[in-house]
Amino acid sequence: MSEHSPNPAEVERDVMEYDVVTVGAGPAGLSFAIRLKQINPELSVCVIEKSSTIGAHILSGAVIETGPLDALLPNWRDNPPPICVPVTQDEFWLLSKDGGRRLPVPPGMNNHHGNVIVSLGATCAWLAPQAEALGVEIYAGFAASETLHDADGRVAGVRIGDMGVAKDGSHKPGYTAGIDIRAKVTVFAEGARGHLTKRLIKRFGLDADSDPQGYSIGIKELWQVPEDRVTPGKVVHSFGWPADNHTYGGSFLYHLDKGRIALGYVSGLDYRDPDYKPWEAFQQWKNHPTVKPLLEGGNLVSAGARAIVTGGWQSLPKVEMPGALLIGDTAGLLNVPKIKGTHQAIRSGMLAAEHLAASELAPEGYDAKLRASPAMDELKKVRNIKPGFKRGLWFGMLNAAWETVTGGLSPWTLKNKPDWSSLQKLDEAEKPKRDYVDRSLAPRDRLAGVYFAATEHDEDQPVHLKVADTSICVTRCAEEYGNPCTRFCPAGVYEIVEDAEGKRLQINAANCVHCKTCDIKDPYEIITWVTPEGGSGPNYQNL
Repeated sequence: MSEHSPNPAEVERDVMEYDVVTVGAGPAGLSFAIRLKQINPELSVCVIEKSSTIGAHILSGAVIETGPLDALLPNWRDNPPPICVPVTQDEFWLLSKDGGRRLPVPPGMNNHHGNVIVSLGATCAWLAPQAEALGVEIYAGFAASETLHDADGRVAGVRIGDMGVAKDGSHKPGYTAGIDIRAKVTVFAEGARGHLTKRLIKRFGLDADSDPQGYSIGIKELWQVPEDRVTPGKVVHSFGWPADNHTYGGSFLYHLDKGRIALGYVSGLDYRDPDYKPWEAFQQWKNHPTVKPLLEGGNLVSAGARAIVTGGWQSLPKVEMPGALLIGDTAGLLNVPKIKGTHQAIRSGMLAAEHLAASELAPEGYDAKLRASPAMDELKKVRNIKPGFKRGLWFGMLNAAWETVTGGLSPWTLKNKPDWSSLQKLDEAEKPKRDYVDRSLAPRDRLAGVYFAATEHDEDQPVHLKVADTSICVTRCAEEYGNPCTRFCPAGVYEIVEDAEGKRLQINAANCVHCKTCDIKDPYEIITWVTPEGGSGPNYQNL
């Protein structure tokens, strides 16, 4: 018979000790671990990853600049990742409902000079054994639920979430207490909107001198189509339809090998319209005359969604604190005009490793080193491009051209505001003409899309989407915004249902693909995403 769990502090926990523990086995975390072991093989380094297998939660475009990877693994081309297609041509389109205009490719989107198209998930699965060969210990299915701190507040490692806890908090027969992983220094490489990073930024005031972070949601699918439709290495980006002039949105379409096409749609989470549906916009774009013929008759293989960090230079928090560092997307290093963050993730991971190796594992000084590095030079040059689009599409385009021509030498820096604050209330919102088309391509709805994410959560575990006050959902939020969570979530997690007791919020947590959009866009800031039981979540295939 199960019993209610005691105070977590009273549970006897195993302890593992390392010189360094890294949270997250994405490109930043794995590159960091590889570089640290290259420099000092004697250090004990552990990487923990919440997904069931390495790469299962990784989703990205992804066209990558290879310079940092060349520096990390000079001979990587002798044994490349399983999906790795050199870019052969670029196209850039402004779409209308029925057609579009091909435009000159912006400098940051010129990819056919050495860049490659990869599956970032498959690339991380390829990097992991190379880290292990150097002596790095990697544990998948280990979801860090909280940070550990010394008496003086210094970060001292992480606690892995308990396994086998029922929805009501009681212990199931297979209950296992999560272990404590202690380390001299902890490196957070959680990706966009890391849930531990979010807490640490608040605890240590790391954002005191920076703007709020900004995000987009990227929704991606992988299709198998007749091979004669695919031009391996072709990269196509678009903007315009189906987004209105006040919504930052655009698509990517990458031709892989073996009849595979990776495609997706990115919506800026600073959108105004409370009725906007990012998933629906993506499905509309797929039915555009320039896209639909490529996919018709093909098979959808895999699908998913992920937050993309877009705040840039002015939103970079302080990336060091007592006992810990931030690297990669969790620090906010993605270059928005390039739509690329992988090279920045690898670059920051290597820089952090080199700093720690030279400083006897002291985090102090890493923030200054990162800010003086090429990673930051790159972000500073493009700092005003994304914020310019907050004033509309045409101003944004003119501003982007100016900033590109001047190399970001404008004497001003445009400000970023939190994404949730841009959402207009129903009674003040413009009603843009969506101009949507009938669509026939799969999937038919969001739940069908969740199927292609292969997401798995034990239904009988605590809900990992914490809503501070659900009464707001059926009162103020319903009246003021019309419950936008039911529209911005790409996986149908949030539903307003009505039964004998009246209206209430229903959270279908088992659908969650861990995109974090709700944690970012909720206008009342009452939704907090935390890690579910280790191994839970999507199981992406080659995304």
